[in-house]
Amino acid sequence: MSARRKARKRALDLLFESEMRGVVATELLAARPSEELSQAEYVQVLISGVSEHKAKIDELIHTYAEGWDMDRMPVIDRNLLRIALFEILWNPEVDDKVAVSEAVEIAQELSTKDSAAYINGILGRVILLKSVISLA
Repeated sequence: MSARRKARKRALDLLFESEMRGVVATELLAARPSEELSQAEYVQVLISGVSEHKAKIDELIHTYAEGWDMDRMPVIDRNLLRIALFEILWNPEVDDKVAVSEAVEIAQELSTKDSAAYINGILGRVILLKSVISLA
C-alpha cells in the first residue's frame, strides 16, 4: 500500500471520528502524537484542506449527489468525497484520475457495494465541470 493511500485512509479515519464525535477534525489531529499518525505530513495536508474548504466541498457534494441528501449518504462515502474533492480542486500535486481511483478503491474496501460507482459518478461530474466551478 502506498504512503499516500495510507495517509488517505488515516485522514478518512479522523474525518469519520470527527463527524461521529462532533469534534473538529484539525483538533483531533493536533491531539494525536505525531508518531501515532503514519504519513503524518500528508494526513495534515488532507485534514487541513478538507477543513478549510469544507463548506464549498459540501456544497459541491450536495449539488452533484443527485437524489441523495448529505444526511442519507454513508459517513464513509461523504468523507471519501471530501478528501477526493479537495485533492481534485485544491491540490495540484495529485492527478485527478489518481484522486478518483483512490476514492473508488477505498470505497470498495470500506463502504457499501454501490458506493464505489456512486463516488466515481460524482467525482467524474465534478472533473468534467472543474473549469467552470467557482472555488470562491
